[in-house]
Amino acid sequence: MKAIKTDNLRIAMAQIAPVWLKRDETIAKMLVFIEQAADENCNLVVFGEALLPGYPYWIERTDGARFNSKIQKELHAWYMKEAVQIEAGHLDKLCELSAKRNIAIVSGTIECPNDRGGHSLYCSMVYIDENGLIKNVHRKLQPTYEERLSWSPGDGHGLRVQQLGDFTVGGLNCWENWMPLSRSALYAQGEDLHLAIWPGGVQNTIDTTPFLAKEGRSYVAGVSGLMRKSDIPDDIPHADLIREKSQEILANGGSCLAAPTGEWIIEPCINEEKLIIADIDHKLIREERQNFDPAGHYSRPDVTQLIVNRQRPGIVRFED
Repeated sequence: MKAIKTDNLRIAMAQIAPVWLKRDETIAKMLVFIEQAADENCNLVVFGEALLPGYPYWIERTDGARFNSKIQKELHAWYMKEAVQIEAGHLDKLCELSAKRNIAIVSGTIECPNDRGGHSLYCSMVYIDENGLIKNVHRKLQPTYEERLSWSPGDGHGLRVQQLGDFTVGGLNCWENWMPLSRSALYAQGEDLHLAIWPGGVQNTIDTTPFLAKEGRSYVAGVSGLMRKSDIPDDIPHADLIREKSQEILANGGSCLAAPTGEWIIEPCINEEKLIIADIDHKLIREERQNFDPAGHYSRPDVTQLIVNRQRPGIVRFED
């Protein structure tokens, strides 16, 4: 087992493209990168938003808002079939490798859970701890723009942090990172390593990453995926149409890491599939919290407070 040294953590950001809209093949690719991260003695490896099995890039390229479109129905049906149902064991291989190599994993995941009838999709951020246990599933609170034609709104159940060595780890999906109250919910739980996961786009990570780091006095990892026209498989529905309407690069990455000072540790990396590794030191967090702690000595709970509902909502309650 890899011992986590006091104050130090080695993290890996896996900037990769999915085997688009194919769950098992994408998992197989993820396992390769997890092994690489473990071989480099990393304590944590993070994948981008919706990587498993992929972001719904087809929507804006195929008239996605057209009501009752056969094209949209066929693509959505495929997406649903390839989505992850945790209860069915779809993440078991990730959990097994996590436990074997003693490495925590964060995966952007399209989840199709049983608890809401089993036919709606959520953009979820799954945290698997270093013992291979799924400790948290955060469903994106508000899908953005065309995402709302595919993903359902999530809930506050997953607004939680996890302990990894001396670090308190939390995270949000994509534009959730612009939601100040959601960030505050994590700050209040002691978050000092924030994982901002994105489908891929340096235009997002280059601005938000250093700002969030300086606001939270935390390390912030902006972890993105990649997507190229060449990553569109031949056998998915309407592959030729999607390619016809797509530019060569659909998502250019932009993974990066900022320090609690707001300064770059790793500047955004674009158009490259790679495992990005960094060592971070908790001592720097404690130094920066000396003058600003957003949920501690620089907060005023007597004036402003936040209430967070962490229940999983349901449409029915059975009383047998």
